[in-house]
Amino acid sequence: MMQEDTMQKKKIWGTLGLLFLGAVFGAILVSNFGYVRPSYGEVQLGSKNEPVQQIDGNLQSFQDAFIEVAQKVTPSIVEIKVVSKIKEDPHKGLQFFMPFDQMPKEQEGLGSGVIISDDGYIVTNNHVVKNATSVTVTLSDKRNFDAEVIGTDPLTDLAVIKIDAKGLTPVHFGDSDKLKVGQWVMAIGNPLSFSSTVTAGIVSAKNRSLRLIKNSYGVENFIQTDAVINPGNSGGALVDLHGSLVGINSAIATNGFSASYIGYGFAIPVNLVKSVANDLIENGEVSRGYIGVRIEAVSDATARAVGLEKPEGVLIQDIVKDGAASKKDIKAGDIILEIDGRAVNQPNTLQSYIAQKRAGDTVKLLIFRDGEKIERYVTLKAPDGKTAKHVRKKKSKKENNNFDVVKFDNIGLQVRNMHDSEYNDFNVDNGVLIVNVERFSKAEEAGLGRGLVILEVDRKKIDDVSQLKNILDDKEGSAVLLQVIYPDGNKRFVGLEIPKK
Repeated sequence: MMQEDTMQKKKIWGTLGLLFLGAVFGAILVSNFGYVRPSYGEVQLGSKNEPVQQIDGNLQSFQDAFIEVAQKVTPSIVEIKVVSKIKEDPHKGLQFFMPFDQMPKEQEGLGSGVIISDDGYIVTNNHVVKNATSVTVTLSDKRNFDAEVIGTDPLTDLAVIKIDAKGLTPVHFGDSDKLKVGQWVMAIGNPLSFSSTVTAGIVSAKNRSLRLIKNSYGVENFIQTDAVINPGNSGGALVDLHGSLVGINSAIATNGFSASYIGYGFAIPVNLVKSVANDLIENGEVSRGYIGVRIEAVSDATARAVGLEKPEGVLIQDIVKDGAASKKDIKAGDIILEIDGRAVNQPNTLQSYIAQKRAGDTVKLLIFRDGEKIERYVTLKAPDGKTAKHVRKKKSKKENNNFDVVKFDNIGLQVRNMHDSEYNDFNVDNGVLIVNVERFSKAEEAGLGRGLVILEVDRKKIDDVSQLKNILDDKEGSAVLLQVIYPDGNKRFVGLEIPKK
């Protein structure tokens, strides 16, 4: 009897254990512990939350503007494939491995262009089509055309090419003078062989000079943007949110290793583009006029030296012989404040404006001289392609035999009187020679250097060191305007602060 009761209890406990295990296993199946997964057909994708019903109207309009501009402008952008001559042997130093007759004489490059007329005129960069033996244009609809180079302008890095096509979609020209720093812009082109690529950013700065054009007449007045620009974007469009062209993309800031975008791109302002393109289409070349002056920005020290309230304008360092300015009452040391009523504070601002003019055009200059503002009208001349040569001639012998070096410790400058041979070398009959400039001194900060000659101080000729010392001693705690001459004959005005001893 006892044995039967024991067996019965074991059956009951066994049944209860099975029920318990079943309940636990069932709980696992319906839980999200993840031990047992449902079939793919049972997975629910996406959120169960309701989507955003409506975004802010201003945000929607802002987004739509980018979409509309991309759709509007992309048909005006072309891809340019160029086969060009190789002037220098890229395999120099590898002739041992490759015979001369097997070396490539041509190379292929890619760039972008912007359609500016419905009958096939396209603007691009000069460096895109330079030395081209063949140019092929691909439109946004994938049609290909052979192109003719109409004209190039290396001084602005612009070029115009032409394809035989009708009914194209030309871009709308904006006004780059009205462009503001902080304004949204879009870059459209064919970077890295990716056709019809659109990027966006803002205007980061204006009036940038990068010193890329190695010519004294070169014009650089770039728009800087953080819209992504890469190799292949050259010649493409920079447009505003109205879809108007404001610049032609031309250069990028690069680390020199990857040669790709690292933060900023640079575009040629459309007002300059329009002027150059018109000349190239009409004449095949640019009939540009020049004032005939050598200029640089006004520093704080220079402003103080000449009596300006603040650094403004551009300082005329020298007048080009037989240039337009030489025919008028314009002098080295004058400061150009305005041209045709436009403020001028950087050399490239003046150069860019003049580059839009032609030889024979007249401009009005507002000049600061001796504490007064005066107006001068200048008729621009075409350059003769030559720089003025300085003819050296024998100078009268100076009756000064003291050639001791005099130090100005408060400005870090050392000078001495000049020998007869030095007067002849510099083609001058007065001045003192700079023999040393200390590092991190006021003199170095002003751009003075060993081997220059100081000709004037505050428009007064300097004949010897004692005269220079008297003037500088009287100017302690203020600033002076020096005129110096370089060994090559170029003259320059320099503002120099004179600290108290």
